[in-house]
Amino acid sequence: MLLIPAIDLKDGRCVRLRQGNMDDETVFSDDPVAMAARWVEAGSRRLHLVDLNGAVQGFPVNADIIGRIAEAFPDVEIQVGGGIRDFNTIQTFLDVGVDYVIIGTQAVRTPHFVDDACLEFPGHVFVGLDARDGKVAVEGWSRLSSHSAIDMAQRFEEAGVESLVFTDIGRDGMMRGVNTGATRELARSISIPVIASGGVTTLDDVRDLCEAEQDGVSGAIIGRALYEGKLDLDEAQAVVNGSRGARGVS
Repeated sequence: MLLIPAIDLKDGRCVRLRQGNMDDETVFSDDPVAMAARWVEAGSRRLHLVDLNGAVQGFPVNADIIGRIAEAFPDVEIQVGGGIRDFNTIQTFLDVGVDYVIIGTQAVRTPHFVDDACLEFPGHVFVGLDARDGKVAVEGWSRLSSHSAIDMAQRFEEAGVESLVFTDIGRDGMMRGVNTGATRELARSISIPVIASGGVTTLDDVRDLCEAEQDGVSGAIIGRALYEGKLDLDEAQAVVNGSRGARGVS
């Protein structure tokens, strides 16, 4: 189980939103690179960066900051989402050291874009499925589509995506606990890894997700709980390590 701190970028700052509402933000740092250093120094092996402005506007807005973080921490895997809707954007991010790009709105609007991206950039493409009550949301979570999250997940598995990032909008930023049930259900429906996002708040959430690893849940993105001190990254990693030892995994 990979624990992945989230760094959400809005107007050049590190923020957290509640349920994706761009008008309901909490600013945690004016220096996202320094925030990345905090999590890397705590032992993070991967960072989750989101260009919130890009998700709404449809093109990267905070790409310069993302590039600086990638340059500063070349040994840390970086996955990026928000406004990734053309090949030039994907290539630009990969060129500055990003390991994985997360396609969200464009994947739902134009699924064949994912097909082409997987062929052009094999091993680097994730799809982000953000859902409420089983339906996929798009455009920075401002609109619900008619698509089932499970149906879309199976569609993108066939396309060749490396992994899926699944977010329960109803839990994101609310610190009410992760929707492990929905995440496990999605993971069981496909064979590629699923990264859980939204609501990871306590060590019990981490334990639940460790148990879900057998269903294909490979990682967890953690946001507000880290920033507000509700969850300590070292303690969470100790839970993961203990779970791995209990299963006899080296």
